[in-house]
Amino acid sequence: MKSVSGRRFASLLEQRGWILARINGSHHVYVKPGMAARISLPIHGNSDLKVGLLRHFMKVADIAEGEL
Repeated sequence: MKSVSGRRFASLLEQRGWILARINGSHHVYVKPGMAARISLPIHGNSDLKVGLLRHFMKVADIAEGEL
């Protein structure tokens, strides 16, 4: 699986219609109208997201691995 930073994944979420609801420390909370789910995305500089966390976010946001 391709490694992706939190910043890159945040921009991918915004392209897919997710909205930045608030920022709590280093975590950016994204919501999407019509969905009950929310994504609390850790953004620590340009460090990559861990694989398990990235897969979970991809599943919630319905993003395929090829779109990274």
